Amino acid sequence: MKITRVTPILIDRYLFVEVETDAGIKGLGESGAWGFLEASYGAVEQLKKAVIGEDPLRIEFLWNYMYRCYHFRGAAIMGALSAIDIALWDIAGKHFGVPVYQLLGGKCRDKARVYYHVLGDTREKLVQGIKDAKAGGFNAVGHLTPFLDSSRTERAPFQTHARYIGNAIEAVGMYREAAGDEVDLCIEIHRRCSIHEAITLARGIEKYHPYFFEDPVKPDNFDDMAEVSRKIHIPIATGERLHTPQEFAMLLRRGCVQFVRPDVCICGGITGARKISALAEAVGVEVVPHNPLSAVSTMACLQIAAAIPNFAIQEYPKGQTVPPQSEIAGPVPRESGDGFLLFNETPGIGIELLPGATEKHPYTPRSRVTMLKSDGSIFDQ
Repeated sequence: MKITRVTPILIDRYLFVEVETDAGIKGLGESGAWGFLEASYGAVEQLKKAVIGEDPLRIEFLWNYMYRCYHFRGAAIMGALSAIDIALWDIAGKHFGVPVYQLLGGKCRDKARVYYHVLGDTREKLVQGIKDAKAGGFNAVGHLTPFLDSSRTERAPFQTHARYIGNAIEAVGMYREAAGDEVDLCIEIHRRCSIHEAITLARGIEKYHPYFFEDPVKPDNFDDMAEVSRKIHIPIATGERLHTPQEFAMLLRRGCVQFVRPDVCICGGITGARKISALAEAVGVEVVPHNPLSAVSTMACLQIAAAIPNFAIQEYPKGQTVPPQSEIAGPVPRESGDGFLLFNETPGIGIELLPGATEKHPYTPRSRVTMLKSDGSIFDQ
């Protein structure tokens, strides 16, 4: 069996990659390069030269070839590599007639716990979102910011330190009141704090027992995250912006994270996520796959969730997508009704692009607007 074609496909705000073989088996993957999908599209066009004509079952060899042949890395390149890798695993599963997780050693669990995305530009909307998730059977909510999802087209209003941190602590208290103890809170900071702000905030919300404290500071310097970790008593989750197993190894070596968040569509696909999960397992760290993309990403993440012993919970962006993900690819993941997703039993990753999706939902680039503080300086979000 040989690879005959690699095709990048832009649909809505997603980049998919189909890999075809001379045996008639086709695999599907997705790039997680987010706001740089055009660049990732170009990277697919370059990387496909390394795999066309090769045996698609030599996944580890092809992963290393793509990873090392052009010498450079980055989100666009690793997103392209990830999409191709996921498609190769999809092909392998279909070739052997089993779900991908069977090729990774089989299931470690029967279903994957997920957290529901709660979004809103007011506390009232966020609180209602928590109540809706709870009523829908979910036992964890995430993407839950104490700072609200502010508009990126307007400058953030000035707040004193006392008000900025105080309001955030009060918000988390409201979320806990709405959730009760039946729902875990995954608190998302979106890199909006300085080191001292992150420490003060974490100490203030400790009494509300958040499941994790995600991306409190910018991920560029792992020593910053270590500084925060040493001075707080709630778990830190980070890693969605990291591209390589080596970056995760450096993060883990500092002992500053309790949950790693590899994005299967940017960290090297299923192969990369598997490597990262093993690194985390060796030091007692759990895995929370980052997944803000389409149902293709969710199904790829679920292969990792099924097969690794240190899986904790899966991000599940249900309810935030327009158009519905079910209009782009299917079958979409199946819910258990009690806050979990069920694993596919069909060969491969278990999902395909739907006929006509490209025409029905043409590509729409993501807007790239940086939020500014009241004084005009840049505000991470």
